[in-house]
Amino acid sequence: MTGQAKLPRGFRAAGYTCGIKVSGKSDLSLFVADGPSSAAGVFTTNRVCGAPVVVSRRRVPSGSARAVIINSGNSNAATGDPGIADAERMTAELALSIGCRPEDVLVCSTGVIGVPLPMPLLLSGIPQAAAKLASDDQSLLDAATAMMTTDTVPKLTSVDLSLSGGSVRIAGVCKGAAMIAPNMATMLGVVLTDALLTPAQCTELLRAGVEDTFNCISVDGHMSTSDTVLLLASGASGVNPGADDLAELAAGIRQVCQHLATSIIRDAEGADHFITVDVAGIVTRSAARQMARAIADSALVKTAITGGDPNWGRIVSAAGYSGVGFDPAYLSLRINGTEVYRAGTPAIFDAAVVSRGLKSDREVHLELTLHGGPESGSCSARFWTSDLTAEYVRLNSEYTT
Repeated sequence: MTGQAKLPRGFRAAGYTCGIKVSGKSDLSLFVADGPSSAAGVFTTNRVCGAPVVVSRRRVPSGSARAVIINSGNSNAATGDPGIADAERMTAELALSIGCRPEDVLVCSTGVIGVPLPMPLLLSGIPQAAAKLASDDQSLLDAATAMMTTDTVPKLTSVDLSLSGGSVRIAGVCKGAAMIAPNMATMLGVVLTDALLTPAQCTELLRAGVEDTFNCISVDGHMSTSDTVLLLASGASGVNPGADDLAELAAGIRQVCQHLATSIIRDAEGADHFITVDVAGIVTRSAARQMARAIADSALVKTAITGGDPNWGRIVSAAGYSGVGFDPAYLSLRINGTEVYRAGTPAIFDAAVVSRGLKSDREVHLELTLHGGPESGSCSARFWTSDLTAEYVRLNSEYTT
């Protein structure tokens, strides 16, 4: 990862303040390719989805994508046909400014649900934001900042790869701090690369990159209406990856996605702890993920960690109701490296020492391993989550008031 995120070749970005947010903070992000680009997307599976999801889902995969426009402060969700018309109008306005078809512009929105977009503010701001488009580091940071809602920091990263045909860059930005749950994609994200890819390759690479990253994080188990991750490939590097290069490119995209996904958990609303849940020794990867997610979503597990309570019973009971048919007699658990449960029996450990560690260290590692019996095997899964604090409750009880 680079110390400061940089745009790949063939892209420009901008952040702008339209006036959607009462705070007066920036609220419009643009990511624009200089020419036709391949694009793919993954979206929320929530049946109540935002108008921008409906519009963008229709437009990918694509071989002629030119831009992504994102507003924050208003999700344009549960707004009916007028909301879809507003999302399409946003894309048309940007298309007019950059000289492309409206169908080649993708759109995202994030913020309060059920409120019509303030279109006069957007229609005035979009051309002004387009006039600010640039390829420097600050412009990418500005765009990442304008996506934020309850985020406390902008989330962005980039990585440079040396492939057989030359160097390529992958950059990514995202926003998210709550209403985080798989599947898909738990937030808004844009990944950009200057590699030369087909729409089909973009689709495959993005889905693979998301599977073990954005689909393995949870703050509150609440799937958003607006979840979207988009991948655009400008081809401006001229590098057409071969089979070996595609594998390296896939690893790079996954690296960018993991950095962004874990940055969401580190910035989760009100969180004091960053929790990694590892489940191993399971017969299938899907079963391992099922168990890991049950633990990651448990309010009782989260609150125990908030209080520094090594209450391992909550963790193993969450594994027990996960739907994975294992035998507890073969299950063991470690909390921050200390074995607290061994083969279905309480282990002898110093609870006060483990508690002090939970209270003093932001990083928490829960490791569950199945050593035999039904559902045992060689598969594993990792989930990332946060603890549950009084501050999270306060933030989300006052969100619209």
